[in-house]
Amino acid sequence: MGATPGAPSAAAPLRWGTSSFSEKSWVGPFYPPRTQPRDFLSYYATEFDTVEVDATYYAVPDERVIAGWNRKLPDTFTLCAKFPRTIVHCGEKATPDVSKVLVPDFVQADTDLFLERMRGLGGKCGPLVLQFPWFSRRAPLPVETFLERLDAYLAELPPDFRYGVEVRNRGYVGEPLLTLLRAHRVAFVLVEIANMPHPAELARRFDLFTTNFAYARLIGDRKAVDRETKTFDRTVLDKERDLVRWAELLTSARTRVPETYVYANNHYAGHGPATIRRLRSLVEGDEEA
Repeated sequence: MGATPGAPSAAAPLRWGTSSFSEKSWVGPFYPPRTQPRDFLSYYATEFDTVEVDATYYAVPDERVIAGWNRKLPDTFTLCAKFPRTIVHCGEKATPDVSKVLVPDFVQADTDLFLERMRGLGGKCGPLVLQFPWFSRRAPLPVETFLERLDAYLAELPPDFRYGVEVRNRGYVGEPLLTLLRAHRVAFVLVEIANMPHPAELARRFDLFTTNFAYARLIGDRKAVDRETKTFDRTVLDKERDLVRWAELLTSARTRVPETYVYANNHYAGHGPATIRRLRSLVEGDEEA
């Protein structure tokens, strides 16, 4: 899975994309008018060279789905995906089942199946993300228990994939977690989401680069965007200040790791493609928002 962070060139690449590609309200502002859903991914790959697939969180993808992605994507494209919620969440409804999260008896079968299916992408498969939910007082998972389970789980993952870990509990972020991720050569996912510190703030306290790539997710505040719009065809929130902070952090990442993946969600500002293009322009200076 690679070495610990080194000292790559200042021109180390950043790969820009969005979280998902299947939003129908992008037809017009992003996809050409009358583009059919079956053609979304093929067109998307003409605009960006990476995507993060959200659908795998809800179900292990069928082999035919994987084959379809593979057929539509060029060899230079990278598709990243989330581990299924049956591994990181385990609850039937909104509340996680902490008695099962990362426990082999409950998660091993889906882990094996998910990785087997993702191998169907071959070299187009990018890092795979363990996106953990917020473990609240209703479903507590003490940090010590979480780290113990995570350590054992990561130790058993096959080394032919790259992995990232995202946490949504403030108390989980610290040297014990970062040290554990370094030991397994797994990325600490940089995420901007409601109720968590901005990654730029965390970077003032910790070294967040834990392996030979970085992984960034601009998720935002779902409730704030939903108050402004029911579709995702335009920007509805001014996030310029936070994007500038991201640009500084990602510029720093270029000096620390050889490759960085960056994804914007529709719920960050209202329209994922516009967000990621604006951030790319702040870092690369090569495109208007």
